[in-house]
Amino acid sequence: MLLRTLADQTTYRRLAYLLLGMPLGIIWFTCLVTLWSLGFGFIVTPMVIPVAFALAYATRGFTAVETELARALLDVDARVPAISVAGPNWRARLRGLFGSGFWRAQGFLWTRWLLGFPAGVLMVALLGAALSMITGPLWIPFVHGGSDVVGWHVHTLPQALALVPAGLVLLPAAVALAHPLGGAFRPIAAGLLREGDTRAQLGVGMGGSARAGIAFAGPSRHGLVSQAVLEGSLLAVLIFIWAATGHGYFWPVWVMLPMAVALGIHSWMYELWQRPQLVRVFRGSRSLAATAGIGTILWLFTVAVWAVSGHGYFWPIWTLLAVGLVLGAHTAATLLSVPQQMAERIETLTSSRAGAVNVQESELRRIERDLHDGAQARLVALGMNLGMAEQKLAQDPERAGELLAEARAGAEEALRELRALARGIHPPVLTDRGLEAAVTALANSTPLHVALSVDVPTRPPSAVETAAYFVVAEALANAAKHSRSDWLDIRIATVGRHLELEVTDDGVGGADPQGSGLVGLRHRVEALDGTLEVTSPPGGPTTVYAELPCA
Repeated sequence: MLLRTLADQTTYRRLAYLLLGMPLGIIWFTCLVTLWSLGFGFIVTPMVIPVAFALAYATRGFTAVETELARALLDVDARVPAISVAGPNWRARLRGLFGSGFWRAQGFLWTRWLLGFPAGVLMVALLGAALSMITGPLWIPFVHGGSDVVGWHVHTLPQALALVPAGLVLLPAAVALAHPLGGAFRPIAAGLLREGDTRAQLGVGMGGSARAGIAFAGPSRHGLVSQAVLEGSLLAVLIFIWAATGHGYFWPVWVMLPMAVALGIHSWMYELWQRPQLVRVFRGSRSLAATAGIGTILWLFTVAVWAVSGHGYFWPIWTLLAVGLVLGAHTAATLLSVPQQMAERIETLTSSRAGAVNVQESELRRIERDLHDGAQARLVALGMNLGMAEQKLAQDPERAGELLAEARAGAEEALRELRALARGIHPPVLTDRGLEAAVTALANSTPLHVALSVDVPTRPPSAVETAAYFVVAEALANAAKHSRSDWLDIRIATVGRHLELEVTDDGVGGADPQGSGLVGLRHRVEALDGTLEVTSPPGGPTTVYAELPCA
């Protein structure tokens, strides 16, 4: 059992997650306590507004880091809870900050401190004790007066050698303990970082213009600049208060340092999102890159605290050692997880490619059937009418005219069917005018009331546009046929390097995600390395959500 646990790479990923709980728990606790304290301190002043926004942005950024770690190290398909900062005015945006997503994110960050920090301390203590026992013969003989190792005072080489077997037993036991202890955090992450909440929260702004307030799916430049402005404004107010109260000890520095950490983490995550080449330096692991950046920021924070608090013994060296230990464990977990990730990736691509081939064959059969039963039959009837009209032309011109009129009507009907068939293959409006115009045409053709919001500044690749179009078309068709709904809400936006779309109706729900139409859509989307999710509880509403890579 112990050997299987030690051979399982999941153990080392969970170990890295537990070790990260100690530094991250400290930083989350420091920043959140500072921001909440400032919020309560300014609650009767206008300054509470920028503090609230700073708290929301910090919560969103911190939870983004934890989400990446939960995905990479705990195998939890977590998403950042939606914290909306969009709205027609500052009052609406302020109300949107404190929805359920904000409180779930706060709950997770506080849990990471209350439970993650002690768990991280326990793992560091056990691993440190085991390594001290194992390496004791290399350093204890050179320490004047010996040293205390796990409660024993050791000062000779034989004593140090006697502890080596105990260290060799304690080290694998400590590593194995990480498997169940880290696993205890999985339901917490799955419950608070709920799947499917990172959606495009699109709405209508002032004057009826479509605008997008994207619930965090990647750090944005606007959010980074907003956080910097808010923190700078708040710090300026504190410095003014310090100056107005007689100078003295520069206490605002203790607010400045955690704010700088929060901004530094947000900036690093923004760089990772905008510059994929940085992630490639860390073997393509965004979580490893995040760990390296956060660890460096944390160490610089402790150096700054050491400098501000009067220098003396350079204790941040121990922080550097802890950061190195965490980074080493995370690197080892990443290297161990690469083969499994590659195997899973190959399996996913193989199944999605097979599904795409099946969808293509089904489409070809549908086209053949539509041509045979529709346009082909009408063209045969058209030929017969023209032949009969040719025979009647000399003997019965009036009857010949009727046959020609029927032939013209049949030709028009066949042309309409061919055009409809061509639109089903690839609508011309999609090629000529883009996704927004094509989806607008779909919305105008349905009898349901449709609220449409599209925010796609640049056209995505043709295959992505086509897949998005057919996702919307299938969702509209299903809503009109089965859901008994009155309205639909279609939201499409470019978020970072992905195109996200969501179609929600107010119908009775109960849609089958394994139906032939939705399965075909899922195969079409997965063939492009995207994801499709269908949520349709009994009683509704039904939501179809797709995420497609644009790069």
